[in-house]
Amino acid sequence: MTNNGKKVSPRRIAPGVYGLLTLVVWAMGPFGPIVVNAQIGPSVRQVVVATAPDWNTHRATLQCFQRPSAKAPWQAVLPESVPVLLGRNGLAWGRGVFNVPQNGVAMKVERDGRAPAGVFQLGLLFGYAGTAPKGSLWPYHQVGKWDAYVDDPQNPNYNRHVVIDPRNVPPWFEKQRMRLGDSAYKWMLEIRHNQNPVAPGYGSAIFFHVRRGPDKPSAGCTTMAVENLERILRWLDPRAFPHYVLLPRADYQALRGAWGLP
Repeated sequence: MTNNGKKVSPRRIAPGVYGLLTLVVWAMGPFGPIVVNAQIGPSVRQVVVATAPDWNTHRATLQCFQRPSAKAPWQAVLPESVPVLLGRNGLAWGRGVFNVPQNGVAMKVERDGRAPAGVFQLGLLFGYAGTAPKGSLWPYHQVGKWDAYVDDPQNPNYNRHVVIDPRNVPPWFEKQRMRLGDSAYKWMLEIRHNQNPVAPGYGSAIFFHVRRGPDKPSAGCTTMAVENLERILRWLDPRAFPHYVLLPRADYQALRGAWGLP
C-alpha cells in the first residue's frame, strides 16, 4: 500500500469521529417537521456534495467545498458542478455519520440498486496503478490478484476489503474478488457507508468510481467521468477530514442549516 508513492500500513483506515457537532433542531422536510442532528463538525474543512432532483433518479450534480476554519464560510472549489450517476433505482437512506431523519424514505439494503443518501466519511483509494494519481495525498492501495471486497451478507467479512492468503483460498473468493482490468474501476474511492458498525444486508462496496457511460447508472456507487474523479482525488486532503454528502435537493435545503452543510 502506498501514499503518494510512499509505503503505508496495509490496515484499513480506522473509523474516527472528527469533532462531530451534535445539534438537535427541528427542520421542515418534504413530509413535515423532522428532528435532525448536525454531523459536519468543526474539524471538517472539505465536503463533497452531490444533490439529485429526487429520491428515484440516477442522476445528480456534484460540487466540492472547502473552508480554512470552522468559522469561515464554505467556498466552492470546482468552476462548475459536474454530472454524476447514482444507483439505477435512485437513493435510499444510508448508514453514515448522521442520524437518519424519519421522513418515510426506506433504508438502503443489499442489491436494491440505490445509492446511500446522508453524510459519510471516506476510506481508502483503490486502483490498478502502482501509485495514486499524481498529486494525490490520499491513502492508496493497489489492487492485486488476491484482493476482495465482500458483498455477501452471510460472509463474516461483509462490506470489508480483505487480502486473501494464496495458500488458503476460500471457496467464496472468486465471486468476491475485486475486478481486474475493468476501466470503471481504474480508481475506487471508498465511501464509508454501513461500516461503523457493519450491519449485514444494509449495503456494501460503495465507492466513487469511473462511470461506464454518460448515462449508465451504477448499482449504488457515485460515478463520474475519469477526469473529474482524478481532479477530486488531487484536491482531497486527509488533514481536512473530508466528508461526502448525498441528498435529494429538497432534503438538502431542508437539512442544510441544521447539518452545517455548505
